[in-house]
Amino acid sequence: MNERLSSFLARYKELSGLIQDPDLVKDQNRYRELMREYARLGDIAAASGELDSLSAQIEDAKALCQDEKDGGMRELAREELRELERRSTDVSDRLKFLLIPRDPLDEKNIIMEIRAGTGGGEAALFAADLFRMYSRFAETRGWKFEIMNSNETELGGFKEIVFSINGNNVYENLRYESGVHRVQRVPVTEASGRKHTSAVTVAVLPEADETEIDIKPEDLRIDVMRAGGPGGQCVNTTDSAVRITHLPSGIVVHCQDEKSQIKNKAKAMRILRARVYEMEEARAASCRAEARKTQIGSGDRSERIRTYNFPQNRLTDHRINLTLYKLDLIMQGDVGELFDALKLSAREELLRATAS
Repeated sequence: MNERLSSFLARYKELSGLIQDPDLVKDQNRYRELMREYARLGDIAAASGELDSLSAQIEDAKALCQDEKDGGMRELAREELRELERRSTDVSDRLKFLLIPRDPLDEKNIIMEIRAGTGGGEAALFAADLFRMYSRFAETRGWKFEIMNSNETELGGFKEIVFSINGNNVYENLRYESGVHRVQRVPVTEASGRKHTSAVTVAVLPEADETEIDIKPEDLRIDVMRAGGPGGQCVNTTDSAVRITHLPSGIVVHCQDEKSQIKNKAKAMRILRARVYEMEEARAASCRAEARKTQIGSGDRSERIRTYNFPQNRLTDHRINLTLYKLDLIMQGDVGELFDALKLSAREELLRATAS
């Protein structure tokens, strides 16, 4: 740990000089990359400095406990020592986590796919509710989102909706949303007032740059067709919808939201690239995925991760045994507490793994 800390602090000092170079600002991509690294290392430097300061204060408090003759003052010194040692342990744990090598995917933008599962029309309505929940959270974080493809039902739900989210550390915050989301509530169409259980699947894919994934043109079959909509609405009069099949993997992507075939093809390629990238990452990083399973789960879309119980205003995340009784607020995008708990659980598991 000390060797890694020294290396990071040396790099932080080096970056402090590099980012002052006026020529660097001309290369905006390089400048942003270095500033992100500088900010990350700044957190490490701050924690290290705080730990050093606490260590010095602890030594002073220990000396005071030994040398102080007055019993009352000595007891005050002991209380201060206990508080300083508690704070030192907290900062040390935070520093250990900061020194854990970051997952390079954490800073990536994502493509999120939400699909209605069991439950028919009610599942489609809940898929729309989840989309609104994620989009409102994205707005609070200043992230940008774009609908890439959707299949809307007559009641305003979604059989499927695919959208991208761009911003700072998007994947780090949303990576644990992959899986089966179960909802329990009385559908608006239910006359007898019976509670129904439905399910929606969510996939969170880190978006790959064109340079990160090589998809050969000869590996693609591209079909064009006319787009359709619910009840025959929004049917284009031109062949603007695009379906791309990646022959080696069998992955199929369909896009029809844009009136332009060129735009639909571009969106379909982004989704395809993300799905192929995820497949290859899963294969190459199976060890990393196995380490995450213990507390957070595999992220596999067949795994039930959460239950939304509307009659009880309750949300339960089954992976970390967390229950919150504010489902109404959560569905409005107030998911920070939930996401922080998931990240904290992953952090604690990483700390245990590095300590063993």
